[in-house]
Amino acid sequence: MAVDDLTKLFKHELRDLLYAEKTFLKGLKMMAKETSNPAIKQRIADHANETEGHIDTLGRAFEAAGLKTKATKCDAALGLKEEHDSFKEEEDPTPEMLEAFNLGSGLRVEHYEIAGYRSAIVLAKALGFAESAALLQQNLAQEEAMAKFLEAQAPGALDALSAASEEGAPIESSVEPEVASRSRAKSPAGRASTRASARA
Repeated sequence: MAVDDLTKLFKHELRDLLYAEKTFLKGLKMMAKETSNPAIKQRIADHANETEGHIDTLGRAFEAAGLKTKATKCDAALGLKEEHDSFKEEEDPTPEMLEAFNLGSGLRVEHYEIAGYRSAIVLAKALGFAESAALLQQNLAQEEAMAKFLEAQAPGALDALSAASEEGAPIESSVEPEVASRSRAKSPAGRASTRASARA
């Protein structure tokens, strides 16, 4: 179907948003499992519930505009999901670094959704679909609130994750050369070498 008028473009935007919300809902549930910070974990779980509501609200926005509710593959949403999956599989991050990555990944998702809703709202208003615009505005407000939450929490969360990562570093990395030297001196070979050096 050729997109040759604003109504068809609006339909395309709604279908993209619906697909994106369904895709990100799965991602939110996974992200909650990968999060250790209690406050962030709970907020992600709450936003997953909000996202289920977004899907329902989008259906009502379709209906208000006289359009059939249908999701269409959204390459951008899939790209954001694949970015998370490939980082996890290919970079083999520690749990702390995966959690840190998820903060940025979550923000990218929220800003994508914010841009999508803002674009759809502009189109809805231009077409006179006031009810659809109002419904989309509800979803947008919750996406903006989630983005602000992540931005506010990120600095403290990253500091905590960095500290936890350092505490979990291999013991060998913290062994000073002097300690290693004393350990060698206590071994039979080390004592023999020390006596030979003393005789010399």
